Amino acid sequence: MKTKKSITSLNVKAIIALLVFSGFIATFNETILNVALSPLMVEMNVTAGTIQWIITAYMIVVAVLVPVTAFLMETFETKHLFLGAMTILLVGTIAAAFSGSFAMLLISRILQAAGTGMLIPIMMNTVLVVTPPQNRGSVMGACGAALTLGPAFGPTVAGIVLQSFTWHALFYILIPIIVIAMILGSIYLVNVSTVTKPKIDVISIILSTIGFGGFIYGINGLSENGNIKIIALIFIIGIISLILFCKRQMSLKQPMLNLRAFKYPVFTIGTLLVMISMMAVFTMAVMLPMFLQGALKTSTFIAAMALFPATLISGGVTPIAGKIYDRLGAKILLPVGFAVILVPLFMLSRSNADTSLMTIIMLFIVVDIGIALAMSPSQTTALSSLPKEYYPHGVAILNTLQQLSAAIGSSLFIGIMSASQLKALSNQATAQVATATGFSSATLALSGFVLIGLCLSFALRLENKINMKMKSEKVA
Repeated sequence: MKTKKSITSLNVKAIIALLVFSGFIATFNETILNVALSPLMVEMNVTAGTIQWIITAYMIVVAVLVPVTAFLMETFETKHLFLGAMTILLVGTIAAAFSGSFAMLLISRILQAAGTGMLIPIMMNTVLVVTPPQNRGSVMGACGAALTLGPAFGPTVAGIVLQSFTWHALFYILIPIIVIAMILGSIYLVNVSTVTKPKIDVISIILSTIGFGGFIYGINGLSENGNIKIIALIFIIGIISLILFCKRQMSLKQPMLNLRAFKYPVFTIGTLLVMISMMAVFTMAVMLPMFLQGALKTSTFIAAMALFPATLISGGVTPIAGKIYDRLGAKILLPVGFAVILVPLFMLSRSNADTSLMTIIMLFIVVDIGIALAMSPSQTTALSSLPKEYYPHGVAILNTLQQLSAAIGSSLFIGIMSASQLKALSNQATAQVATATGFSSATLALSGFVLIGLCLSFALRLENKINMKMKSEKVA
């Protein structure tokens, strides 16, 4: 009863605004060093493979912390957990600002990743609880916009700052912003979750850490020139640990991550749609600059800026998609969204070294609009199908699988691109033509996955009709 009274008396708009702002900060921080990797290699005297750990370690920690957060949200009150996550993010940011070595910077980024891995599920779960079902699409759309625009603005802002200051300034700027968010959180946030104090299962945490960490490391390692035997071994250990983790969750009365959420078909289909959407947006964000620089011979700056209009427009369309979802639901929006992704993506797969830069930019804008129409509504549909007590676990499952799908997508499709490129080179093609050929093959393969998503969106529509019929029969 205490929780319900708090929810009716709190300022819902202030809480949502605070959480969306905090989610933006967390994801903005994810990509803030992406454009500083080259100068960091020189300054810290490390190789490209070593400096890549700044990004790889971040992804691993976020993937590991997300499922653990489902347990934490049932153990600690919302405000305390939020402030704890922001404190970890703040400590990591301060440490990064004063880092003078690679080891110190890596530890700092791991701390920041721990805070980020907790903040995103806290944001989504709290928003689900405090928002009425009829407004849930709009609010989840705002959350989706924050999670989309954060990583997009990171490299852009960093590029501007680095023209006049060192990379340390990137973290100095973040410190007061994080402090402001913490002050606002201490004022506005109240507990909105049901604290059940579940028993901690150490074995689940160990299996989760080894499983998700090993899987992400293995997937990323396959696309790099590392020791393939060691990478394969870590990957296999990760897979085995994930299988054991899943079996253990199904046998526990109070699982760390309740996989029984998958017994709801709408949640399962919605989760697959989110994974395909994430795979598409993350993979294209990696492959497109490679194509632009290799086939069209653009500069690094032009290649980066070519992605920015699409991401910016997508961030603006995402809240609109949420409002459309509130009015029409998923039955029309999701098939339209995946169709909008599929058509320009297939056209991009026909690109070659003579395709104009403006054509590429315009097609990618349409792809990102389609992703905006599909991803956030898929999340909302999936989570809304669950009982309230499953929300923390549904949020954790979705966010974890997003991380995994991003890793799988980048490794799989970049692998296809590289293999096709090498084959073209062996047939005496020029470097430009080979790059275009590789991009075409990988994008065509990605189009196949999006086509599966389009078919699943119609299956989700059918499943929703069945659920509505069952509910009406129960009422009768």
